[in-house]
Amino acid sequence: MAEEHKGKPARLQKLYQEKIRPELKEELGLKNIMEVPELKKITVNVGVGKAVQNPKLINGVLEELAMITGQAPVKTRARKSIASFKLREGMVIGAMVTLRGKRMYEFFDRLVNIALPRVRDFNGLSEKAFDKGGNYTIGIREQIIFPEINFDQVDFVHGMDITLVIRNKSVEHSKALLKKFNFPFRKR
Repeated sequence: MAEEHKGKPARLQKLYQEKIRPELKEELGLKNIMEVPELKKITVNVGVGKAVQNPKLINGVLEELAMITGQAPVKTRARKSIASFKLREGMVIGAMVTLRGKRMYEFFDRLVNIALPRVRDFNGLSEKAFDKGGNYTIGIREQIIFPEINFDQVDFVHGMDITLVIRNKSVEHSKALLKKFNFPFRKR
């Protein structure tokens, strides 16, 4: 599987390198091409609180996350015990994936152009979801918006957090980069 991701860059990766990057350099008035904001990685995180009572649910989440991202997820474990939640230190309570390079751009392409438009009553994402570092986080309520998921084989509907980690100088630079990728920000 590693060999198939060598060779041609992803569609959005090529678009970024050939068109978006030089345009942003001009628009933002940057002197060096290395100052242009860039998508560094995407992390997809799923918390499964129900896994405390039913540990078998984690297996379904791991399979679905692997289908959605094209990469094997890592199990996340509880850092400390919480008696009121019947949670013990070291119990598996979720899964996460960190995407970089070609897989990251392919996932981003599917997210923006296929999955987000499938959200019920979708009218765009907020421009205020940037953190101080200029990274953008999206909370998705249902994994079934991704076309890779067969609804009939889903054990339970769960959400996920998707964080776009962007190398930048400011939040405005991150926003400019995402707008160039036709990111679906809410119209005012």
